[in-house]
Amino acid sequence: MGNYRKAHYRKRNGDRLSASEYKARRQKEIIFHFALLILVLALCIVGLVFLIKKVTHKKEEIVPPDNSTEQLTVIDTIIDNEEKVKEESPFLKKSEDASSFFDGYDIAISDDTDYIASENTISTYALLLDLDNGKVVASKDGNVRINPASMTKILTLLVAVEHIDNLDDTFVMTQEIGNYVYSNDCSCVGLKVGDTLTIKDLLYGTILPSGADASMCLAEYVAGSQEEFVKLMNEKLEELGLSDTAHFTNCIGIYDEDHYCTLMDMAMILKAAEENELCHEILNARTYVTSPTSEHPEGITISNWFLRRIEDKDTHGQVAGAKTGFVNQSGCCGASYQVSNDGNHYICVTADSYSPWRCIYDHVDIYSNYTS
Repeated sequence: MGNYRKAHYRKRNGDRLSASEYKARRQKEIIFHFALLILVLALCIVGLVFLIKKVTHKKEEIVPPDNSTEQLTVIDTIIDNEEKVKEESPFLKKSEDASSFFDGYDIAISDDTDYIASENTISTYALLLDLDNGKVVASKDGNVRINPASMTKILTLLVAVEHIDNLDDTFVMTQEIGNYVYSNDCSCVGLKVGDTLTIKDLLYGTILPSGADASMCLAEYVAGSQEEFVKLMNEKLEELGLSDTAHFTNCIGIYDEDHYCTLMDMAMILKAAEENELCHEILNARTYVTSPTSEHPEGITISNWFLRRIEDKDTHGQVAGAKTGFVNQSGCCGASYQVSNDGNHYICVTADSYSPWRCIYDHVDIYSNYTS
């Protein structure tokens, strides 16, 4: 005890500590021991909490007997409910025709694929696909990269439909959209700044008159901007397995070197759209009347002129869906879906024809030669 006190009263050189020096040293020792005591108490508390949780968890665990099926029944019910919700979504329903289509979106031109050599098919690029077996029936450079022009809007429609909740919701046409559409000389529904259209109006407006104004409104409604919507479009291409040969930079079809796909890709995009009940309904519509607008209080009557012009032609069946397109670099393009007289299902895609009418007659010629 004597040595201990001496150590605290003296410095290392043996000199005696002053009263103030001794007081400072004692304060440091008291703080150190107090901090050490708090640390020990904290560790004890943590250990106690951990022990309580462990004991409580063991008490709450219930191990069902071997013959119990109650837990499995609950899990099955949850899964069934999730599947039921998906099936009941009105915008994800499969079309009736989809049950006849081949599975997946992988097609290829093979050695037995016919070459489209008819002098009556003027388009530089052409493709006919049998949807029932996934076989490319006939092709003329159907695997060459093109700019899809307004055929792009088929994917715009599909992506929008998969991301909407209410067809009766509305969107107000903006000045920015009007400026963009005007500056790029795009085809339009005829919407004016301030016009309020339903989402249903915009979906039909995107396809029937190939309205860039409707497409841009949809893009902003769904994703907040065209740029964000295009991300969704390219994600859909990746989901379909087409991202190696297809990439889009806009939702309208404006020419861009990085905006491209093959006719085979476009056939698969149309297949995916025709598999969706709402998309199929819109692609098959001949006419539609929009909600009232500032210049058209009774609504704007819009038409799918490809369908109206081809319906009286002999295509060995009924063309039940179509979308056209045009840019100078790709000429007149078209993608159509046909149900033949014998009940088979086909998709025809063409590009680089010299006029809209010639594009229609190319489809007539292809269907006439290769379907029955």
